[in-house]
Formats: sequence, C-alpha cells, structure tokens
Amino acid sequence: MKKAFTAVHLEQGTPEWRAWRREGVGASDAPAIMGECPWKSADYLLREKCTPGAAPRQNAAMARGARLEPEARRRYMASTGHTVAPACLQSRRHEWLRASADGICFLTDALVEIKCGDSVYRQTARDRRVPRHYYGQLQHLLAVTGFEMLDFWCYLPNRPEVLLSVDRDEPYILRMLRAEEVFWERVQRGLAAPAAF
Repeated sequence: MKKAFTAVHLEQGTPEWRAWRREGVGASDAPAIMGECPWKSADYLLREKCTPGAAPRQNAAMARGARLEPEARRRYMASTGHTVAPACLQSRRHEWLRASADGICFLTDALVEIKCGDSVYRQTARDRRVPRHYYGQLQHLLAVTGFEMLDFWCYLPNRPEVLLSVDRDEPYILRMLRAEEVFWERVQRGLAAPAAF
C-alpha cells in the first residue's frame, strides 16, 4: 500500500534542512498556526517564513533538548522494542505539508515525538496527558503520515521516562489543515514582499 508521504533525504539541523522547512508548513509550526503556542503567534511565524535568512529562535532549553534527543531515542527503542530513526517527511497530497519526525519506522508505522525539557517532563508526568501546546504538532505528524497513532516520549536523564499514546483526531486534523492551507497561502503572497520583524 502506498504511503501518504515521501521521505526526503535530508539531515535534520543542516542548512539544507532549514531551507526545506521554510518551503512548507512543519509540525512545529502547527501550534502557532492554531493559536495554541504560548511562545509564538501565527503572525510572527508568517514573518519568519517570509523573511529571507531569518533563523528560528533557539534558547538554551531547546539546544539541551537537541543534545539529549539521541539518548532519548535509544531509551525509547529499548523500552518499546520499536526501531525508529529520525526522518524528514513530505505529504503526497499537499507538497507544502512537511514534518521532521524524531523517530519513525517505515515497516511498522511506529512514530514517536520526543521531548527532553524540564517543563514538559514535569507537566506530562504530573497530568499524564500531552500539554495542549504540543497537541497540534502531534496531530500534524499524524496528518502527514496518515498513521492512526503515535507515541509521545518525555525523557530526562536519571528520571523515569514518560510514554503516552496519542490517537489521531480527525476533526482537529481537518480544522488544522484548513488553517495551515490558509497560512501557507499567506506565506506565498508574502514571499514577494517580506515583512520586517
């Protein structure tokens, strides 16, 4: 059966990967577009997408999370038995719909989103549910892949890992895809005249 997406051969974190991300809507863009991101508005994201050479903001916590991700992925594989690897994915239906998966297995449809931050770990461990500001990111991954569920894995060294399964939310995905399409049309119009930050 043909997958809903294609794998794009890029290494995450490289300039080529950043350029590819700018040319579409990624999973980490979804919360801002849906108005659920406490750190970034849809308008700010629009300016980022429309400004040549604009680098996404990264703080110390994000850099630490990136450093911890390989170990978190190894721990996830040891815990679940799923063999996953990071991958860049692009929808076959919507060329602009993209995702950088923290871990995916193309044979078994295992998919994981990894978080290594103190705040997300504390909140997820306490509430046993995904923080609302990450929900759009997870549903975007499911929209790109067509998968029915994914794992949300929270990892910090020397603490018990937290694993939650997240089901596909079709009504949310339909709303999200409409919002993302409108957003991408705004980006396309704005690319001719970049806005200043």
